[in-house]
Amino acid sequence: MLDFLQELWKKSNFAAEITKRELKLKISTYKTTTLKPFDMDAKKVLEDLKRRFPNEPEYHQAVEEVLGTIEEEYNKHPEFDKVNLIERLCIPDRVYQFRVTWMDDKGQIQTNMGYRIQHNNAIGPYKGGIRFHSSVNLGILKFLAFEQTFKNSLTTLPMGGGKGGSDFSPRGKSNAEVMRFCQAFMLELGRHIGPDIDVPAGDIGVGGREVGYMFGMYKKLTREYSGVLTGKGLEFGGSLIRPEATGYGTVYFLRAMLKTKGDEVKGKKVLISGAGNVAQYAAEKVLQLGGIPMTMSDSNGYIYDPDGITREKLDYIMELKNVYRGRIKEYVDKYPTAKYVGDGAKPWFEKGAQIALPCATQNELNEEAAKALVANGVIAVAEGANMPSTPGAIRVFQEAKILYSPGKASNAGGVSVSGLEMSQNSERLSWTSEEVDAKLLWIMENIHENCVKYGTEADGYVNYVKGANVAGFMKVAKAMMAQGIV
Repeated sequence: MLDFLQELWKKSNFAAEITKRELKLKISTYKTTTLKPFDMDAKKVLEDLKRRFPNEPEYHQAVEEVLGTIEEEYNKHPEFDKVNLIERLCIPDRVYQFRVTWMDDKGQIQTNMGYRIQHNNAIGPYKGGIRFHSSVNLGILKFLAFEQTFKNSLTTLPMGGGKGGSDFSPRGKSNAEVMRFCQAFMLELGRHIGPDIDVPAGDIGVGGREVGYMFGMYKKLTREYSGVLTGKGLEFGGSLIRPEATGYGTVYFLRAMLKTKGDEVKGKKVLISGAGNVAQYAAEKVLQLGGIPMTMSDSNGYIYDPDGITREKLDYIMELKNVYRGRIKEYVDKYPTAKYVGDGAKPWFEKGAQIALPCATQNELNEEAAKALVANGVIAVAEGANMPSTPGAIRVFQEAKILYSPGKASNAGGVSVSGLEMSQNSERLSWTSEEVDAKLLWIMENIHENCVKYGTEADGYVNYVKGANVAGFMKVAKAMMAQGIV
């Protein structure tokens, strides 16, 4: 560039327009601005977010993890700082909060809070699940929407990031109560979403039943039949493989990680947390690949089966949880050789396993548990839940150089097939399960490839956290830059 400017000076008679002093100034400016990278002060950005949005620790944790890993790549693009891109990316586009009032079976009026976070739509309509759980609050949903933005970016599909939910819990409620709540929730949410605006899906506490009730109410309110929600029943626009997608995708990503070491799932014992949709289908795919699931859990505790959870036993768990909505401790009544550990215990201290799949909820695996996993010989951890490992746990995994993938990479299968459901709804078509599964496998392997591309360190270790964050961030950042200050 300097040679070009100097040659231009020699060949052109610009003396009347540009003095020699001005040319030197241009060269000096080029040296001091373009060639010198901007140093993002991640600590300062995080402190400012904490000041502006206090009492939201999960949101702060998610932002801190991303900023700490993208800083090196960010500093190669001083143009990002000129438009204050990092702050614009951290703060949601908009946040909706509303009261949800509904009547229970006793005729009593109940009130819950409802939320929808529309975080970023630079690469497509807002996309993310709805969570019904007593723990739901604004900070948790902002963390989930922030993570969803990068996860959706990784899928290669045109989807922005969003998340929503309520502190309503379906547990212990009748079908009629759940229906009335979902209808009341959609009365408010319906005005903020649409097939080309924001497309919610299910999450914890929101399965096919809840999605069906919300879709029915949205259809009645808008008088239109569109793909505004994903995770629908197969009879009215749902996609095959959608229930299995998050669990299957987690194991597909795990398989890709193991392949980098010349290893495979076959013959490996696997610790799995959770007993819901993600955990069930992660266990199913582990079985299909020749692995041996050893544990499953719920909020009260976990079961450990020394003989392994077979296909027959997994079918029992699926019936117990999906049909009868029972508790995991009932497993030992059916299979007495297994043990149950209550008081909210997690399965991470059990010995003899080589793989861990946290598939329950955020921050369920702490530093102490991570040390136990490493000490007990676990070689790979793939997250099926959103941010289930604490920062201390992640540090332990990375310092031990074991294979570890964050949820935004390894649990992206669910939103990937949600995106495929959106495509099928737009085309008014239904693809076969083989077609959808093949596309899911391709997406997960592509995500893995991008993580390796951006996350491989000098010693050859793949930092999947860094790889996922940088790959997801760069796509969103470039889209934001191209669209101007909006």
